[in-house]
Amino acid sequence: MNIILLEEGEDFLPFADERAKHIRKVLHLQAGDSFKAGIINGFQGMAEILSSDEKGIAIRFIPERDTSSLYPLTMIVAQVRPICMRRILREAVSLGVERLILPVSDLGEKSYLAASLYTKGEYREILLDGAMQAGATGVSDVSIVKNAQEAIEKAAGDVYILLDNVRGAEKLSHADLSGKRVVLAIGPERGWSERERKLFIDKGYRPMLLGSRILRTETAAVAGAAVALSRMQLL
Repeated sequence: MNIILLEEGEDFLPFADERAKHIRKVLHLQAGDSFKAGIINGFQGMAEILSSDEKGIAIRFIPERDTSSLYPLTMIVAQVRPICMRRILREAVSLGVERLILPVSDLGEKSYLAASLYTKGEYREILLDGAMQAGATGVSDVSIVKNAQEAIEKAAGDVYILLDNVRGAEKLSHADLSGKRVVLAIGPERGWSERERKLFIDKGYRPMLLGSRILRTETAAVAGAAVALSRMQLL
């Protein structure tokens, strides 16, 4: 953790809380010490430890500056195995992606939506972990939708890109995205169906490539975000 994120008004971390464990066992801090902290999607600053005992850690947060801004990149990422989606979510927020839209694709497994990652809200903890790794307070917005059509309807930007090895021609690394709000669509392990490709293209998405190799969704998501942000002049 390069920053410890707090809910608005949170001033006590119970003993069993992972953040409290980190403060004690990794940072080795005690009452009177301070650590880098921030309010989720708000100000960053320092937190002073007022007391530390077997019940938990009482703190006082002192705000300094707003570090909640994220990059104007929306990613549509088709559902994949939950263990892979965990990695995608963590890395996307670490990179500063503003919004993630997660549809079930035609060729994807519908049962993924029943995973505890979504039903128990575990994905939020993954997002917070990614933000704390990045040392910033901004946390990506996540929408879980039923299909590609819903994802297309929710996405808004200036430039729309479909990463696809079947229809793609131009390389993403050659795209001029400076100053643009970008929407980047990435398919599941088996790729988008022809029906879905037509949906995207009919809505103005440009089929593009990361390269000639076929990548796993989690690899394509991280590489695609990094290349897009670079072409947006943000990395």
